[in-house]
Amino acid sequence: MKYTKVVNEDVEEIIEYCTPELLLSKLNNKTFLITGASGMVGSYFAYVLLKLNELYNANIKVKALVRNPNKLDDYIKTGENVETIQADVTYPLSIEGDVNYIVHAASPASPKIMGEHPVETNFANTLGTANTLMLARQKNAEGYLFISSREIYGEPNENQSVFTEDGPLGQVNPLVPRNGYAEGKKAAENMCSGFKDEYGLNTKIVRLAHTYGPGMSIYDGRVQADFLNNVLHDEDIVLKSDGSSIRTYTYIADAIKAMFLVLLKSNDIVYNIADESSKTSIRQLAETLVSIDKEKNLKLIFDIKDTSKGSASFKNGILSTEKIKNELGWSPKYSIKDGFARTIDHLKEELALENVNTKRLSK
Repeated sequence: MKYTKVVNEDVEEIIEYCTPELLLSKLNNKTFLITGASGMVGSYFAYVLLKLNELYNANIKVKALVRNPNKLDDYIKTGENVETIQADVTYPLSIEGDVNYIVHAASPASPKIMGEHPVETNFANTLGTANTLMLARQKNAEGYLFISSREIYGEPNENQSVFTEDGPLGQVNPLVPRNGYAEGKKAAENMCSGFKDEYGLNTKIVRLAHTYGPGMSIYDGRVQADFLNNVLHDEDIVLKSDGSSIRTYTYIADAIKAMFLVLLKSNDIVYNIADESSKTSIRQLAETLVSIDKEKNLKLIFDIKDTSKGSASFKNGILSTEKIKNELGWSPKYSIKDGFARTIDHLKEELALENVNTKRLSK
């Protein structure tokens, strides 16, 4: 992920939305450990913290934990007060110095990885959460944020269309290997609750619905990634199902605003994050992306195949965000069309930057 004009606009907007007063009062001179710092969520957290340093001399230190440092954006790697840590969260962590806040965002987000490597996917959430929680307790951290998922709810019960934080939950079959992602997230949430209850650790959980934007991979096998890949390369969008599944899509900047509010301002432990106004079918999403740049004259094509191995075994159920809206005043800004248009603009700029760097290296 590259730090583009779109990302910079998002980061400044996040700070303004959450207010510099709240962020600086909690974060001045603090140290953040971010796992999965090269991913979409982790990168945005790092960008916001570094921008606070740049704009307000906040003296926030960022420990960016990644398995592959080459995937970390240069803006983060070369940032003042940044320490890059190469480690795997599934093994015990030894981190020197203070750690005031931990954001545990390290987890596979690709359906391909979840389907092909269910054990490693489970471990990133179970062992990774255990190791980061033990570190948070050891460091007497002020706050710990676990990035969970809509998938913990499973498939809704009969006549149930909405999931709220206090239940009821739907059905998740633990014997389906692909569900290692959902089951791992559920076990991790239980650990967060346990550490809060037994040790008094200030743990927070956010359950994200489908979240997209700068930093997402267009090669990870999710339908929105496939569609963006098509649009970026001037290809017709190919649907591999009837496109009837209903989802919500939340732009990353809106989601990060919510996460900072939960980490720094909330009283409860768990909050859903989703844009209920963006409820749409996969087919409608494809039609929206085709319409963003009409001059390309892209078409929608159906090529229905069996893709069950990489897909969640549950398709329905929308997250209610009444709790976070009522308690923290959060509301998303970007419509599906606007959010995906921004994502496409970012991808184009990112591709242009990569081409420039390639030419420089070839000289």
